Amino acid sequence: MRVVFHPQFTEVYDSDPAAAPGRMESVLEALEDRYPLITAEAATEEDLLLVHRPEHVARVRERRRLYEIAVLAAGGAIKAATLALEGEPAFGLIRPPGHHASPNSCWGFCWFNNLAVAVEKLRRQGQVGHVLIVDFDLHYGDGTANAFAGVPQVRYRHLSGGSRELFFADLEQCLAGERADLVAVSAGFDRHEEDWGGLLKTQDYEAIGRMLRAYGAPVFAVLEGGYNHRVLGRNVRAFLDGLA
Repeated sequence: MRVVFHPQFTEVYDSDPAAAPGRMESVLEALEDRYPLITAEAATEEDLLLVHRPEHVARVRERRRLYEIAVLAAGGAIKAATLALEGEPAFGLIRPPGHHASPNSCWGFCWFNNLAVAVEKLRRQGQVGHVLIVDFDLHYGDGTANAFAGVPQVRYRHLSGGSRELFFADLEQCLAGERADLVAVSAGFDRHEEDWGGLLKTQDYEAIGRMLRAYGAPVFAVLEGGYNHRVLGRNVRAFLDGLA
């Protein structure tokens, strides 16, 4: 297990909950050098244009400071995806999140769709064929669904369920479907019982990680939601322990 990170992700680049001070530090503290940190590198504009329209990229570029960290997040996702193909799971400890960023629009604290950019780059390079995207964030990743609408080689699944039992039944069904060459995970921790969703327990994230690893394909994940700093770090650690 390797974790992709950059010190710039600790910068407070906006006023939304995803950009709040102390959020990334809470995860770093919980990991306690548990896994090696790999330095993220910025995505290129060519990378962004694999998913996003030029006018969308131009709009984000107008906010210079935000743009700099957003392209770094997209590059971190690319790095995590590339590392996963080497045979060991990888996690992008990145922000801003991305799953609400569509090709020509964005909302929900997202600017570029980090995971979608990473998946599409690997696809265009011929490194993967079929890709399964599993999104366990509290919120539906409309941006990711929009980015791959009409692309049969990429299957997007947002896990649902009004109870823990239904949630895990949905994940089990998802992983029992058509086999994929790569599993890409939008890892949102805002379903936790002490976060916005009020559903999952910390140990559930370790179970999620184990189930994803048992699928048998290369796996990479990127941070999406998760806003209670008091529990975010231990939830991320549980997920990574399960995935590792």
